[in-house]
Amino acid sequence: MFFLALKNILFYKGRSITTFALTFFSTFSFIVYVAMMDGSHNSILHNALKVYVGAIEIYEKGYREIGGNEYLLYNVHKKEEILKNIEGVSSFTSRYETYGLLSSDEYSSAAMVVGINPTKEVQHSQLKNALILGEYLDGSANNCLYVGSDLAKRLHVKLDSKVSFIGSASDNSFAADIFKVCGMFKTGAYEFDSSSAFIDRGYFDTLMLSEDMASYIHVNVTDLSDVDLIQQKIQAALDDPKLEVLTWKTLMASMVEAMKVDSIFGYISISLFFVVIFFVIMIFSFINASSRLREFGTLRAIGLSSANINVLLFYEIFILSTLAIILAAPLGAYVAYYFNANPIIIEGMSETYKEYGIVSDELPLSFDLFTIAWNVGIVYLLNFLSILYPMRFINRFKPLEALKHV
Repeated sequence: MFFLALKNILFYKGRSITTFALTFFSTFSFIVYVAMMDGSHNSILHNALKVYVGAIEIYEKGYREIGGNEYLLYNVHKKEEILKNIEGVSSFTSRYETYGLLSSDEYSSAAMVVGINPTKEVQHSQLKNALILGEYLDGSANNCLYVGSDLAKRLHVKLDSKVSFIGSASDNSFAADIFKVCGMFKTGAYEFDSSSAFIDRGYFDTLMLSEDMASYIHVNVTDLSDVDLIQQKIQAALDDPKLEVLTWKTLMASMVEAMKVDSIFGYISISLFFVVIFFVIMIFSFINASSRLREFGTLRAIGLSSANINVLLFYEIFILSTLAIILAAPLGAYVAYYFNANPIIIEGMSETYKEYGIVSDELPLSFDLFTIAWNVGIVYLLNFLSILYPMRFINRFKPLEALKHV
């Protein structure tokens, strides 16, 4: 049956070429489309993680829901020593966040003031790269304030302007000081830029009485795909029921949901495309089968069964699909691999993105062999499903009826 199927493929060249081309185009397009969709989601995620949120963050239970000094982390240095020995953790840093009132000579604004380690923070966020004016914090434990550009506009301050701070220290006592604006940043996230300011942790700890304390610990991982496993390792190593170890999936739940919705609509779009391709292949298979009824009648008359005819049609679609996929899959995989290593640059947007300092103008494709494998599997399945109706149609005719069919 296999060799007879091969002979039929060579004989019916028009139908064979059409089926081959549709399968080739479907496979290639599906692989590239899914790689581009997954790549864009990965790019959005990595850009978001670069701004401020971590792959993993460690909190005292209640801090995210209630906040306040009652839910600060204590013995931070001890916890960091534990993190050093956990496989998969690439780096970590602690942050002390507080909310207070920043005031210039004439204007005031509520703001989140964060004490950071400037050197470590470079590995955990793109705050330094978001610099648009002045200087990033130099780690000299002085009163320099690194201010969001939109917050600076609210306060109507410039470089070297004096800004007063009023807030509550870690022991709930009154805390107040005068800061000097040394630098301004712009991430492109308006809410963040309009409400955030950063200061050296060494200086801020003295003011806030927060030595060896933190609002949370920000953790980077070597492989983002292993974040759930690393989360479990950290939770087990810390062994403290009062702590919660959260991944980016929880920290950026709204973004995760948005990406899921985008994926759903993406798959709906590609599904409509495949429905069209499926019916085109099925119609060609049906036309081909109906035009060959006398041939099938002859085969039945000389002793072939309905099952043999079905096997013959199966081999025909199998050979054409396999040849098309053998060519399309490596080509699609290569395109995904190439643009994963060499991301597409969105022409015309580069300068706009550079204004924000963080958002990348690159669109990498996702290269994942498992994804490519199931992409190929779906195309295979649709091709085999497309011959079910032609098989049923042919088997409705008895050998004598098929021989007389015009």
